Amino acid sequence: MNFCPSNPDEACMARAMELALRGKPSARPNPCVGAVLARDGAILAEGWHTACGQPHAERECLADARRKGVDPSACVLYVTLEPCNHHGRTPPCTEAVIEAGVPEVVVGCLDPNPSVAGGGAERLRQAGIRVRDGVLGQQCRDLIHDFRTWLFSRRTFNVIKMAQTLDGRIAGASGKPEPVSCSDSFREVQKMRAASDAIMVGGETLRRDNPRLTVRLDDPTEDFRQPLAVVVSSRLPAPDANLFLLRDRPGQTLFFTTQAQALTDTARELSDRGVRIMAVDGEADALDIESGLERLRRELQCLTVLCEGGGRLAMSLVEASLADEIVLFVAPRILGDTAAPAVFSGRSAPLMGQAVDLRLADVRQSGLDLRLTYKALEERSCSPDS
Repeated sequence: MNFCPSNPDEACMARAMELALRGKPSARPNPCVGAVLARDGAILAEGWHTACGQPHAERECLADARRKGVDPSACVLYVTLEPCNHHGRTPPCTEAVIEAGVPEVVVGCLDPNPSVAGGGAERLRQAGIRVRDGVLGQQCRDLIHDFRTWLFSRRTFNVIKMAQTLDGRIAGASGKPEPVSCSDSFREVQKMRAASDAIMVGGETLRRDNPRLTVRLDDPTEDFRQPLAVVVSSRLPAPDANLFLLRDRPGQTLFFTTQAQALTDTARELSDRGVRIMAVDGEADALDIESGLERLRRELQCLTVLCEGGGRLAMSLVEASLADEIVLFVAPRILGDTAAPAVFSGRSAPLMGQAVDLRLADVRQSGLDLRLTYKALEERSCSPDS
């Protein structure tokens, strides 16, 4: 996270962002939000939106202040997202802030919903409260990237996860499934899986790696449900193939495939075993993954998909503007074999000017590895009716 720890505003907002992350994914489909009350740069009370239907971050923070005997009228409220000014499952946060006598509110980013954007800040100003916005604005917008995707499109929020060597290889040339990254990164990936509704791979990964696509956390008491397994392939496997997904998880497995494949005896036998088959034909014999992701959300209430497929599937998502976030675990290892599969592949681009440019959103250590998070330079937004 890029902020200046000697800047009190940025330090307080950074703490609010850390709190907001505690609400993922339980706050879905609401945005995750964090808030702190501070006096002279010292944080005295904290709160975050814990779950959909529960009080918002501002009210949780004010409740924490009451428990600790902190006077909000002598503090500045820092909140990652503009306080709401409308009735939903909970009453407007603006009224709670006004009633508490908070003299100043610092907002990370305004509400992305065009029908209410700026309304909360304006209501606070009308009540005589000083409002400032834009502190760590980009980072706060990144916090709610998933919410903005759900707001402006019909599809899921999609994260590509890859583990690579320093020379950009995701496996050896033999194709044998071997770990690339360290054990700390493995645990990070399990947390990412637990926060996802579905894990998506390509047909080649299914046949080569025979993955389970399950969450395997050290603490079995952690609350999560196993994500769906989604396989993108124009060729369905035999129903009796020795694959974990077909043998152990047929009821949690789904295939995006062609209409022709969906009408075969193989598809019918797989369906009889509990496997879901979705026909998502596109143009020029390509699969229309976006329509499949829209169906995942509409028919199965999936909101977040983690893509762990190979380089071709990852590149197809990037080219189709379906990669909302790319998380790379870069291991301090060099393979040096040009025959080994690359982290992104399947595209003809002879000139560097044809490269897809990305924005680095976060850098952190993950054991021996480096965890890099990227986003598109210009995030595609579309109205729900487009």
